[in-house]
Amino acid sequence: QVQLVESGGGLVQPGGSLRLSCVASGNIFRINAMAWYRQAPGKERELVARITSADSTNYADSVKGRFTISRDNAKKTVYLQMNSLKPEDTAVYYCNADLKYLSGLRFYTSDYWGQGTQITVSS
Repeated sequence: QVQLVESGGGLVQPGGSLRLSCVASGNIFRINAMAWYRQAPGKERELVARITSADSTNYADSVKGRFTISRDNAKKTVYLQMNSLKPEDTAVYYCNADLKYLSGLRFYTSDYWGQGTQITVSS
């Protein structure tokens, strides 16, 4: 069974920094793209940053220049370094991975989500 587990959330003051981590586990054959999404109260879930297996990245306009996504393939981990945090960054942050995994004798490709981690930016 494949799982994504996030860590690193919490309360931070405006202007502060946090680093999120997301570790994938299970019978994973290959991880393609990995991404971070967020959902603020009363809003739809939105893409924050995405990184492909070739390390190509893209970011939401609202976080460009402040957030950096990276991955460690050996550790099956994706990171999100968040600097210059603003109150409007407050949300639940979710890890997402598009991956190929083995179940029984067959390979499957699917999208997986972590359970989410709360980020609150407030003084």
